[in-house]
Amino acid sequence: MPAPTPPKSPGPPAGGVSIRLPWWAVALPAAAFAVLLTMILSPAQAHAATGAPVLGQLVEYTLRLLFR
Repeated sequence: MPAPTPPKSPGPPAGGVSIRLPWWAVALPAAAFAVLLTMILSPAQAHAATGAPVLGQLVEYTLRLLFR
């Protein structure tokens, strides 16, 4: 005895693909990016140990990995 097949969903509109995101799907990543960028660009308020900047070390390490 065959199982009933579900009805087919309507295809995309004639103009192309239409995707709607909720407001928080755009706002939360944008806010997180802004906070992280602010933390990177204002290291004067950070109380880190003296030495070479961590961001510089990270860039140098990444470049060494990419251009071996």
